Amino acid sequence: MKIALALHELHHDELDLARELLRVAERHRVDHEIHHLGGDLARWSQRHARDIADLGKRFDLHLDAEPVEETGVAHRLREKAGELIGRRPDASLLMLRDLREVYVKASGVSVDWVMIAQAAQGLKDAELPALARRCHPDTLRQVRWANAKLKESCTQILVT
Repeated sequence: MKIALALHELHHDELDLARELLRVAERHRVDHEIHHLGGDLARWSQRHARDIADLGKRFDLHLDAEPVEETGVAHRLREKAGELIGRRPDASLLMLRDLREVYVKASGVSVDWVMIAQAAQGLKDAELPALARRCHPDTLRQVRWANAKLKESCTQILVT
């Protein structure tokens, strides 16, 4: 069944979005909103990936239910690099690029959720649409956050 392939792709995309949000949160530690909210939004995608992995078993998918999180020395190095980058004058341009990447990835995940919800209707499946109804609003919030941060920041960064 092709729905298994779509679920596999959605799982991959959610994990990719979570990694990107964590990377951006670490890289821009000096911006407290990006640092703290980015981490929270990443946890949403990690939770979605766990939920997809649980549901995927029904479709003979063996997805990683617990995404690996970076810890230890590598994590501390990335945090320190984020602090140093945050103080550089061109860090603001990097922030715009990073927010754009989050926006694009979150938008892709949103499309994935729409496709899953539509396919679930065709399958007459009850659990898939429930999962989409639970997770897709979070993804839309991730898209809106990245878009709002871009709008809030881009004029000042690009004009000055």
